[in-house]
Amino acid sequence: MKNIISIAQLVISLILIVLVLLQERGGGISETFGGQEGGFSTRKRGLEKWIYLATLFFLFLFAAVSLANLLIS
Repeated sequence: MKNIISIAQLVISLILIVLVLLQERGGGISETFGGQEGGFSTRKRGLEKWIYLATLFFLFLFAAVSLANLLIS
C-alpha cells in the first residue's frame, strides 16, 4: 500500500511541475497591450484559468497524498 501511495505522490508531483511551468509569468491581456502588472485586466480567462484551477486541484491532492503517506508508515 505504501508503494502505491509513493508512486501516486511521484506522478502528482510531476503533473504539478508541468502545470506550474505552463503558467505564464505575468503574461496577461494587460501586458499584451503594453500595460504593466495591475493593469486594466487582472482576471484569468480561458486556458489560463483551467491551468490555474488544475494546479490548485493537484496541489491539494498532493498534500492529501503526502499526509496519507506520512500516516501509513
